[in-house]
Amino acid sequence: MLKLEMRPEPSKVMSIASPLLALAVTVAIGTLLFVLLGKDPVRGLQVFFVEPVKSGYALSELAMKATPLLLIALGLAMCFRSNVWNIGAEGQFVVGAIAAGGIAMMADKETGRWIVLVILLAGVLGGMCWAAIVAALRDRFNANEILVSLMLVYVADMLLGYLVYGPWKDPAGYNFPQTITFADPTKIPRLVSGFRMNIGVLVGLLMVGVFWLFLFRMYAGYQLQVGGLASAAARYAGFSSRKALWIALLGSGGMAGLAGALEVAGPLGQLTPYVPAGYGFAAIIVAFVGRLHPVGIVFSAILMSMFYIGGELAQSRLGLPKSLTGVFQGLLLFTLLACDTLITYRVRWKKAPPAPAAQPAAPAAAATPTTPAA
Repeated sequence: MLKLEMRPEPSKVMSIASPLLALAVTVAIGTLLFVLLGKDPVRGLQVFFVEPVKSGYALSELAMKATPLLLIALGLAMCFRSNVWNIGAEGQFVVGAIAAGGIAMMADKETGRWIVLVILLAGVLGGMCWAAIVAALRDRFNANEILVSLMLVYVADMLLGYLVYGPWKDPAGYNFPQTITFADPTKIPRLVSGFRMNIGVLVGLLMVGVFWLFLFRMYAGYQLQVGGLASAAARYAGFSSRKALWIALLGSGGMAGLAGALEVAGPLGQLTPYVPAGYGFAAIIVAFVGRLHPVGIVFSAILMSMFYIGGELAQSRLGLPKSLTGVFQGLLLFTLLACDTLITYRVRWKKAPPAPAAQPAAPAAAATPTTPAA
């Protein structure tokens, strides 16, 4: 029989192989899912894993999808490494988009291209301010940051809805809930003519290097990680838990806000109720699949963006529901959690112990003669 046996020490090989094994199991389950839905599994897998990379245009779209996931996941990885559980990156993404959109609407055709930097800075500050609410409540009242950050997502969604249905609504927009289309100087510069891929991709790769240096080559990053691994040791060393809390949440919120600014000033070009795309929640999976490491997050962001594009293509070409994207995301997360068990445990085959021999039946008790009644 199969039995889990604790390893003497965590396996470094399985730490690397676990995401790959989880992906293989996800693909296997996905294949079975296509069969159950009556679709060609080869065609289904092709839509998810081949179509997003088959041409230059497809690769540019893949990079566009991966950029917000990469930026948000970098900030979340810093939070999770410091044992701060920011689950509300989606709300910080939305508020960053709102702040960036507010600046963009002030520009006109005569505005210089310098406005792009202001828009991105506004997005960063918007996300940081929204995350600061979580940090303040945790710091002052010891409120649970998981619940607070998650609930603020819905507040951010309602704030966006109020603005696009109310004071920021385009008067010439045929009553649609949307702002005016941003002026051309506010658009994020594109890298290649004819493709939507913009400088946000370069910003994302730059931030990968910045976060790697901060986490693994700077004393402040070392303090954050020690506080996450052993809070008692961090206190003994004199590291400030309050400082770590604020740095982690403000950094994470700023990255989510930057992603929101790049999204509205890039491919969207205006604010609508559909700005929340679930990137903040998907980035949690991206961070853990990437092992909370900046380089690993690059590859997991690309994989998750393939799921997004594959889900859209499966909807249009195979007639499958768009929720299939969420199914693949959930499968990847759960299979990763299952495969991570093999980091600290190994599977061993042990023979079942032989069944105990049957004991001979005890001899029946001798019948005692009964005295007849008088």
